[in-house]
Amino acid sequence: MTQASNQIRWTTADLEVLASDEWKRYEIIDGELFVSRAPHIGHQDSGGNIYVELQVWSRKSGLGKALFTPGIIFSDADNVISDVVWISNKRLAQLVDDEGHLTGAPELIVEVLSAGNINERRDKEAKLKLYSLQGVREYWIVNWRLQQIEVYCRENAQLMLVATLMESDEITSPILPGFNCNIQQFFN
Repeated sequence: MTQASNQIRWTTADLEVLASDEWKRYEIIDGELFVSRAPHIGHQDSGGNIYVELQVWSRKSGLGKALFTPGIIFSDADNVISDVVWISNKRLAQLVDDEGHLTGAPELIVEVLSAGNINERRDKEAKLKLYSLQGVREYWIVNWRLQQIEVYCRENAQLMLVATLMESDEITSPILPGFNCNIQQFFN
């Protein structure tokens, strides 16, 4: 005999009935609802700096586009708001729905850590697993307080930690040909 699960599974439709609050961010990962407050100004500043560097490179290369806090709806039970993404022109044309949300994996996702165990667990465990399952090719977890970046790359169909970069290091990426940036630029 199997027992029925008492766990509530949230869906994208459930978000429609929640009160709109510009100071809260609602995300669903594997049916679990995550609610977070508007991030710290240091978090926003780092995310904005990363977006600028990726967007400047994108304009020069013409290969794709950086997006700041886009909604990504992978499925009814997986609906997130990443801090920054980079997506190729081809994938962007295929993956944007009528409401302007991405409906599949961009090549690169960047999450800037917010304080607190729940927030860190969301980004380092739940989102890492989700992005791995969805086919994201590269994932950067940014700790603006420590001024470091964990870089995960797809190996054998899974995102694996390949480097932890500090503020004196330079970041490059095989999916962003010719992109390079000193990590310190992200934290100025």
